[in-house]
Amino acid sequence: MIDFINLYLVPGLTIGSVYALGAVGISMIFGILRFAHFAHGDLMTIGGYGVLTAVWFIPLHPLLLLPFGIALAIVSALAVDQFFYKPLRKLPTIYTVIASFGVALIFRSLAQLFWSSGNEVFISGVRMPVVLFDTFRISELHMQVIILTLIIAIALHFFLTRSQLGRAMRAVSDEPELASVAGLDTERVVRWTWVIGAAMAATAGVFAGMDTSMHPNLGWNLLLAMFAAAVLGGIGKPMGAIAGGLIIGVAEETATYTWFSDEAFISPSYKSAVAFFIMVALLLFRPQGLFKGRLL
Repeated sequence: MIDFINLYLVPGLTIGSVYALGAVGISMIFGILRFAHFAHGDLMTIGGYGVLTAVWFIPLHPLLLLPFGIALAIVSALAVDQFFYKPLRKLPTIYTVIASFGVALIFRSLAQLFWSSGNEVFISGVRMPVVLFDTFRISELHMQVIILTLIIAIALHFFLTRSQLGRAMRAVSDEPELASVAGLDTERVVRWTWVIGAAMAATAGVFAGMDTSMHPNLGWNLLLAMFAAAVLGGIGKPMGAIAGGLIIGVAEETATYTWFSDEAFISPSYKSAVAFFIMVALLLFRPQGLFKGRLL
């Protein structure tokens, strides 16, 4: 049981936190703008590289430099919305979806151009785990990621339920035409959707990059798992996306545990298939997700 917690459950919650933060933006963008944003993973990568660049010049812990990555991701998101997505909003959704693929390629190419196509690390050297109660050996980074994700989730919940802007975002997501007739500034809601989604994406990108390494395909490799998390939680339900991300992450890691024999239930090479299996099963049997979100 101790090995299960140290080697499977905690790493599952860690990668699940990355999925959760990325899935929040995907879910909010779909709920308000009504399209699947396939450039969201690459937006994560851009945010991660923003912090990596700051680390090169400022000798501080990467998490303390997170605002640099968030700022770069927000500027990038608002720019592509203004120049690529906004002109297509009155056209069928498929045009915006295809445009998001193009934006993803642009982000990835820029990452390769400015930061090279190799692997980069935030902190070099061996990081020793933290020992709790003389039993649990948990990476300090994993503890930071899980705790910060919990704080972000609580803050997001209060923002969406207690603030005027949060309630406006929920209104636009539920009934966009009625919200517009009621006098809500939908363009302001759209801008803040991109701001929040980009901030979450940048944070997820830094978490993922610190846990492994930064490279141009980092976000793209995580994209389908984040979509699976958004579908699991319910499209248009940010809190559902967080729950979905954590479930997907834990399911992926625990699927490789030796449940019934001395061999892993699923080879670690195939654990990413767990997210796709869960997504397909949900689309077939409960397409609205666990939190009864919008149907695709």
